[in-house]
Amino acid sequence: MYYFASDIHLGAGGPAAARAVEKRFVAWLDEVSRDADAVFILGDLFDFWFEYKRAVPKGHVRFLAKICEFTDQGIPVHFFTGNHDIWAFGYLPEECGVILHTHNEIFRIAGKRFLIGHGDALNPQDKGYLFLYRIFHNRFLQRCFRWLHPDIGILIARKWSSHSRLENGKIEADAFRGAEKEEIVRFCREVLQGQHFDYFIFGHRHLPIDFTLSPSSRYINTGDWITYYSFASFDGREVVLETEDKNQDFHFDLL
Repeated sequence: MYYFASDIHLGAGGPAAARAVEKRFVAWLDEVSRDADAVFILGDLFDFWFEYKRAVPKGHVRFLAKICEFTDQGIPVHFFTGNHDIWAFGYLPEECGVILHTHNEIFRIAGKRFLIGHGDALNPQDKGYLFLYRIFHNRFLQRCFRWLHPDIGILIARKWSSHSRLENGKIEADAFRGAEKEEIVRFCREVLQGQHFDYFIFGHRHLPIDFTLSPSSRYINTGDWITYYSFASFDGREVVLETEDKNQDFHFDLL
C-alpha cells in the first residue's frame, strides 16, 4: 500500500492543540506502517520549518522518531516541501532518511502514472503569490535569514505563517469552488493536454477532493490534519480518499 497525506501543520495553534495533532498523526503512521510500501507527505508537514546551519525548530520529536522507524525499516518516506516548510534542506534526509522533493515529481507505481506535489504556485495569474514564492525560494535571502538568531527568526516566521488563516488553532478550507475556479483542477487539465497521468495527487487546498478529470484520470487532494484528518491510499489498482467522517462525499465529477 502507498499512503499520501499533507497539511498536518505540526506546531500550529497552542501547545496542547499542537501536541494532540502530532500524537494523532503519529498514531496514523503507526497504523499504516503494517502494510506501507511507501509514504508520501505532500507539504506543510510543519506549520513552520527552517534549518539553520546547526539548529532546527524544537519539538516534533514523536513524529521525527516515527519517521526514523519507517526509514530504518526500509520503508521510503517522500517529503515534498510546502509553502510553510520551504526551508527544508539537508537535515531531514541526513538525520531521518526521508527523500526530499522541492518540486512536483512524476512516479510510476504499479503501472500507473502519478504527478505528485504540494499544489501551490500552479496559477501563473497569481502574481502576488508567485512574487512571494520567488522571495522565499531565493538562496541569497535564505542565507540572510540564517544570520538572525533562531529565537528571533522563528518568532518572526511563526507570526507570518499564522497571520492569514490560522485562528484558534484551526486552518479552515472553503468549500469546493467549482472546476473553473479550482486552480489545481485547471492545472491538471492543462497538463492532460500534453501528457497522460492516471492520478494527480496534491495537498495545499485543505479540502479532501476526488475529482474526475476524464474517464481515465483523477485529481486527488489529500485534505488536511486540522479539520478532516484525511489521507489517500493506493493498493496497486486505485486510489481511495479516506476521512474520519465516512458520511462525507468528496467526489466531484467533471463539470
